[in-house]
Amino acid sequence: QITTLINHKDKPKRSDKTLQAIQRVGQAVNLAVGRFVTVGEAIANENHELKEEMSVACVEARRAGETIAQLTDVASLDHPESDSHITIFTDKTGVVKAARLLLSSVTKVLVLADRIVIKQIITSRNKVLATMEQLEKVSSFQEFVQIFSQFGNEMVEFAHLTGDRQNDLKDEKKKARMAASRAVLEKCTMMLLTASKTCLRHPDCESARINKDGVFHRMRLALEQVIDIVTDSRPNGENEMAPISIYSGIKEFKNKVEGLRENLYFLSKENLSTMLEVILEHTEDFTDSAYTSHEHREHILELSKQAKMELEQLVSVWMQAQNQKTKDLMEDLEVAILKTCQCMNELKREVHSAATSLAADLLKYHTDHMVLKALKITGVEGNLEAVAEYTCKLSEQKDQLVEMCRLLRHVSGTEPLEITCIHAEDTFQVTGPQIISAAETLALHPSSKIAKENLEVFCEAWESQLSDMSLLLREINDVFEGRRGEKRVYLSLPRPGKHNANLKALKPVKLDTEEQAKIAKLGLELHLLTSDVDSETEKWEDQENEVVQHGQGMSSMAYSMYLFTRGEGLLKTTQDLFHQAEIFATEGTKLASALHAFSDQVHEDDKPLLLLEAEKLISMCKQLQITAKASAQGKSATFTKVDACILKTRNVMTLLCQLLPLCFKLLRKNKAGNGCLKPAPLWKEDRIRTGTNAHTPERRVETFGIKSLENHVTNMTFLESK
Repeated sequence: QITTLINHKDKPKRSDKTLQAIQRVGQAVNLAVGRFVTVGEAIANENHELKEEMSVACVEARRAGETIAQLTDVASLDHPESDSHITIFTDKTGVVKAARLLLSSVTKVLVLADRIVIKQIITSRNKVLATMEQLEKVSSFQEFVQIFSQFGNEMVEFAHLTGDRQNDLKDEKKKARMAASRAVLEKCTMMLLTASKTCLRHPDCESARINKDGVFHRMRLALEQVIDIVTDSRPNGENEMAPISIYSGIKEFKNKVEGLRENLYFLSKENLSTMLEVILEHTEDFTDSAYTSHEHREHILELSKQAKMELEQLVSVWMQAQNQKTKDLMEDLEVAILKTCQCMNELKREVHSAATSLAADLLKYHTDHMVLKALKITGVEGNLEAVAEYTCKLSEQKDQLVEMCRLLRHVSGTEPLEITCIHAEDTFQVTGPQIISAAETLALHPSSKIAKENLEVFCEAWESQLSDMSLLLREINDVFEGRRGEKRVYLSLPRPGKHNANLKALKPVKLDTEEQAKIAKLGLELHLLTSDVDSETEKWEDQENEVVQHGQGMSSMAYSMYLFTRGEGLLKTTQDLFHQAEIFATEGTKLASALHAFSDQVHEDDKPLLLLEAEKLISMCKQLQITAKASAQGKSATFTKVDACILKTRNVMTLLCQLLPLCFKLLRKNKAGNGCLKPAPLWKEDRIRTGTNAHTPERRVETFGIKSLENHVTNMTFLESK
């Protein structure tokens, strides 16, 4: 709205309609600033250490809003007595100054509010750590129960705060790291309960103490990682970058090689050779692995040798082309570039096949959980020799799964998936020894119910991670085959419904078999629609186009919802599904905004149809959001809500299947007619960009009005023109 005011055309004739529109915009901006400042002042009153800074920023914002309102008070300009009145027409510089002051003061308020959020998370973490120290030292059940109750409430608060923060993170790597840390804390909370109870019941048992100490240590590491992400700091100068994967190495190497077409001098041959050496060093993780098949090992070694030869040929032609740019040499260079890139693609395909085939075989082999079952049986029997035998087998299984995770990380394809592989590797590495210590404790105390329960909890964590690996493998294959692209950004949703004061409620609430059967048809229709949408988006040459990106994002989320109807995927509970439906609807609203921008680039004759479809999309997304946010009590009502969410998501996807071909047709029509699209007005682009930021997923818990503050910024920067 401010951009519209600043960019208005100074026409000598000003109609009443124009004057009234300008005045309405100025008043709307001032009102939104007023609401924004009211929330900012309330936050200042609750946080005395930042009160002075926040108050100054709020005063500046209010003053800027009032100035804009005064300068746009132009409705009375047609009266002679108002000629001396200073307005936007007589003092445009004043509007620019006021706008700059407004933006700087609003930014300052948001930064201060963000500091308060970070402080809240750190304070909450400190409370959890202090209570954990008390839990470690307790010596009686009564004292433990009292302190654990307090600990549970503090963990719930920490889970809500960090879940909200995870939603707000823009960096997908940080979001994935936060999700991994929160998953550790969630699982370890139940482990801490049973491990501590076992230790209290058997205070002289060394294996019980080791088991408990392992849980406390892992929780402390996870808590520290959350704070590192929130404060954007790493201890002891630790580098944020994990070791480079083969995929990312090949991608960067190919970009450099293909860049030679444009510029022969932008890098040295030594740089290119070093990059290839690093990639080939990482392939040794495959060739040195005891679990890589002989066939895969031989192919990887052959392709590595071929890659060196192709690079030598490329460097030779490249050096000649630098000295003498003849047509023949440039053709030879093009051939060398193509052969080098083709060889790297084949190497990438081979390591992907090696990693995923190993993972598929291992996961299939370990699905029966025979070792875990044997440990439980022999533990209850008190058979120490048999427990020792099966713990050796579990250690072997752990080594296999850790190696599998390391190899999958190389071929994961996206940074969030790479982080998920690292998290899985850590989980197997830590959980394996914890199962062993829990089994040893049970074998020493075979009649102990709490020792048996403790072993069950750790075995469940292992089984859960194996199940997650099957989904992760599917995600990695989807990325490799281009079905999901790089749009899988909703891998680890916060689970607001799972964190409450009653820790027994931590078990996920899933649809039962009968409910899944009822909803299977809808889910299948949703699956078919995602395939149709993926096919349509693949037709676009420009994969960075906003319409394509939002369409791919919606397809990815709809696919997750389809998996939920089968009892699979990363949406574990009905609450996860409802949260996903809300984000899906938000993505649809973003797409509608992108369509409005796209409509400015098409012929006037085609514009009404496109805008009509965009309005339909907005309406359907609003209906879905209302359904997803509605409360539902009881099993029957919850299932009805699930059914309604899936149905409305299907309807949106059906519309999307019609919209994408229409946009593609209009795009081609414009290119054929004009050679290029008409440039969209700059203020429109700003408005769309603002709208995209405005529609981030809503938080589940308002701690002290930060969400209200964000909503008021949205109103101030994205007021819809009537």
